[in-house]
Amino acid sequence: MASVELIKVTKRYGKQTVLNPLDLTIPDGCFTVLVGPSGCGKSTLLRLLAGLDTVSDGDIFIDKQRINDLDPADRDIAMVFQSYALYPHLTVAENLAFHMQVKKVPRPEQQSKVEQVARMLGIERLLQRLPKALSGGQRQRVAMGRAMVRNPRVFLFDEPLSNLDAQLRMELRAEIKSLHQQLKTTTVYVTHDQVEAMTLADRIVVMNEGNIAQQGRPLDIYDRPVNTFVARFIGSPPMNLLEGLIEERTGLAGVRCGELWFPLPAKWHAAAKRQADAPVTLGIRPHDFLRLETSSQPAATLRIMEVTGETSLLHVDWSGFPLHIQFAGRLECQPGQPLWLEARAESLHLFDTKSGNRLSEAGLAL
Repeated sequence: MASVELIKVTKRYGKQTVLNPLDLTIPDGCFTVLVGPSGCGKSTLLRLLAGLDTVSDGDIFIDKQRINDLDPADRDIAMVFQSYALYPHLTVAENLAFHMQVKKVPRPEQQSKVEQVARMLGIERLLQRLPKALSGGQRQRVAMGRAMVRNPRVFLFDEPLSNLDAQLRMELRAEIKSLHQQLKTTTVYVTHDQVEAMTLADRIVVMNEGNIAQQGRPLDIYDRPVNTFVARFIGSPPMNLLEGLIEERTGLAGVRCGELWFPLPAKWHAAAKRQADAPVTLGIRPHDFLRLETSSQPAATLRIMEVTGETSLLHVDWSGFPLHIQFAGRLECQPGQPLWLEARAESLHLFDTKSGNRLSEAGLAL
């Protein structure tokens, strides 16, 4: 196991900068997930760690050792790719043992290690098969096993589940999490799927346009996104964002969004009253709505409803604002039907309209 530290790491291709100077520390044994949209720089960062690409500026350290100039084979890192990258002419057992053969590990030790890893991954009965005789999920297990037999200081995963169906992704997510709990190896995992990030990570690093937008524990980021980008990216369905103005009514502070008015919880009142008519962006998670029999607010109009069995996702128009709203269970309503809604005041988020940055309760400022 090992800690990983990046100091002012930058990557440029010609005149194009794909990674702006960034600092990142990954503690020993931590499962860290790099997440963000396509083109944000997360895979580039992984390639720099693996030594598959060179750093333009800055330094990378593993256990205080600078590795910028080390060859990939000398970094003691194992990488699992999206494409499996198995040797098609070798059996599963031979694929697992390949690195040990190159290192001239004694054959009994090779066999013992292969059997141990195969048991952990549940692929003992597949050891004599060729990769072409395996399913996608089985191939990914073999790719993971080939990395595990090396007993590296750091595991790198580059979107390993993106080629699998939903059921297999769920199963392998659980296996990867279980393996990390057993091995405690420092892990850096790249994905664009925020559900994978939330369920797997000890720590999430949200990236956007070559920068780190926010990093921290999954629920901390979910509960307190630092800006509107993170608020929309982390959470499925994404957070609803409505532009409005701070307004006071009958002694209460709230946010007016067109014809809608959302009262703020008491902790916001003092600051909000000092900022009357200030433009803000109001954030509301889809599950933070209540359905009422009637309301003084205008009714929303249901456009589409998606029912999964355990939840109902409503796409509504509420006074000109398209919103996603999620309720537990199954609702009896039809497209075009009016709905009276209320947002939970204690769960509202406020962001600066111009910068997109989160506003604090203390002074409506970061």
